[in-house]
Amino acid sequence: MKEGTSRVLLGSPVRQKAEILSNFLLSIKELSLSTIDVDFHFIDDNIEEESSQLLASFATENPNTLITKVEDDRPYICNESTHIWEEKLIWKVAEFKNRIINKAVDDSYDYLFLVDSDLVLHPQTLEHLVSLKKDIVSEIFWTRWEPDFPELPQVWASDQYNLFNCLRGENLTESQVLQRVLQFLNQLKVPGVYTVGGLGACTLISKKAIQAGVNFKEIYNISFMGEDRHFCIRAAALGFELFVDTHYPAFHIYRLSDLDDLEEFKMRINQTI
Repeated sequence: MKEGTSRVLLGSPVRQKAEILSNFLLSIKELSLSTIDVDFHFIDDNIEEESSQLLASFATENPNTLITKVEDDRPYICNESTHIWEEKLIWKVAEFKNRIINKAVDDSYDYLFLVDSDLVLHPQTLEHLVSLKKDIVSEIFWTRWEPDFPELPQVWASDQYNLFNCLRGENLTESQVLQRVLQFLNQLKVPGVYTVGGLGACTLISKKAIQAGVNFKEIYNISFMGEDRHFCIRAAALGFELFVDTHYPAFHIYRLSDLDDLEEFKMRINQTI
């Protein structure tokens, strides 16, 4: 490792369809890593043997890969309409993410990059995020959470999933809320780095933030659903600002039919390299 190079642990809990996972792993292999030193830690929670074999093949090609196998046959319903997250599944994934955090602590990595296994990354993503020198920053991606929904980001302004900024006690009309939602979304379509209230799924976390105690444990007196909400609230309470970068959006394979648009995404990537 070159002197001064940042050490990064790329981690992901994985229970994934093989068709999706293969594209995720390919994008990981294609990451530009000339200025950083990266190791990999996957928690294999797959129920498809082919998906476990894909992880094993990746580890064979990349000896700096740790795979932790877990056995859990609880169903996770994921179809062409949406993904159904039950409470027990959410906190199972939170535990897996905290295991990866512990690995980053034990081996004294400079950064942890937690990324979901249904994303396809731009090759410049990780080097760019590290170059920002932020303690917590996500790369943006957009998703149709339901087939007839517009594309929306995985970051939000406040609370559970507010997509607009509002002062405490400020009373907004419906038209004002809509105007601010559009303002928030349009800003995220312009390449830049922006402060947000919540983020997840494609997040770089610094050693400083990890040592301060950021993690995905449930905060018992918070009713918001999802481990990322609890992570973000804890991070803000510890004094860390949350950022999203929008220079290199990832592609979210939320449903198998999204694979139809993947080639177009890759063509756009090739035009930027």
